[in-house]
Amino acid sequence: MRFYKYIIVFIFCGNYVNAQHQFKGQIDNERWQNEVYLSVIEDYRTLEGINDEQIISRATTNTEGLFQFEGNQLDTQQKIYKLHVDNCTSFNQGSNHFEGHCEDSKDILFIAKSTDTITFPLSFDAQMFCDIVSNNPKTAAFIKIDSLKEEMKFAYSEFRSKASRQLNNKKWFKTLQDFGENLNEPLAELYIYTFLSDRSNQFHNYYLEDLKNNAYYNELLDRLQSHYPNSSYAKQYEAELTSDKFIVSLPSEKTSDFNWTTFLIGLLITSALLNLWFVFSAKKKKKKQHATAKEQLTKQEQNVLDLLLSENTNKDIAEALFVSVSTVKTHVNNVYKKLNVNSRDELKSLFNK
Repeated sequence: MRFYKYIIVFIFCGNYVNAQHQFKGQIDNERWQNEVYLSVIEDYRTLEGINDEQIISRATTNTEGLFQFEGNQLDTQQKIYKLHVDNCTSFNQGSNHFEGHCEDSKDILFIAKSTDTITFPLSFDAQMFCDIVSNNPKTAAFIKIDSLKEEMKFAYSEFRSKASRQLNNKKWFKTLQDFGENLNEPLAELYIYTFLSDRSNQFHNYYLEDLKNNAYYNELLDRLQSHYPNSSYAKQYEAELTSDKFIVSLPSEKTSDFNWTTFLIGLLITSALLNLWFVFSAKKKKKKQHATAKEQLTKQEQNVLDLLLSENTNKDIAEALFVSVSTVKTHVNNVYKKLNVNSRDELKSLFNK
């Protein structure tokens, strides 16, 4: 998780009826566009970058840069969430965040659930060790890990020799692993695992060697399955662990005789099955969100919503429901407010995407 200047965020997750949450904060309107996005991270390999499929809500700031998220979208189980701002739009094709990338963006990663009360007193101006006030002691886990990673970067910068790198690799690999386990939060351990096992990371080869004899990885799987049964985190980790164990189990002296075609086909099939599972899970989650959103509406507001989604005008809706146009406008405004949208297009996007 990174901390940056120009964005100040205060987040309060209130204990409301039906696990209502409320996120508040402030950004610099002169530096950023006046939109803030809240995302849920189901795939821990997508912590970096921007994925519009993960966005669950969007807030527009006022003239002072203040924004607010409220509703009951958060899960009762702890998950990884992200707030981000950027200067990329659908009209800026060179760096469009809907293509998964935006060079001019900042984000905050944190652990939360629907009943948390959290305050991030940050100015994002290199304040890596600031305190987080929360009724959930796990919220600040990513900040603690990133603080330790900053110490690691300093250690690597002191001596740049090959021998120094090898010693530091061994030392910091174990230090990060132990630190994550002592946090007693599997999602924090998963954050560290993602870093250490990244194929583009200098630790990756060390990770593959460690995987051969270290029982830690099976124990982490047990902790994930115990704390987060049937979650995307546990299933994705199990699939990756199985694949990596298969790779390291190959006898090195027989590597040249190995049927790589069959192996790659197997990996492709595994990848395809994982992708199908994520698509199915996303659709199921979207359907649940729609049902939850509709539950906030009165019966008459639900009727108005159905007619709005069928592209009826206010006059058409009034005639269909035998009410005045002004009454329809009142219902429409209530629907917008409860579903956190500002237009018919946003409403249709929410339910028809």
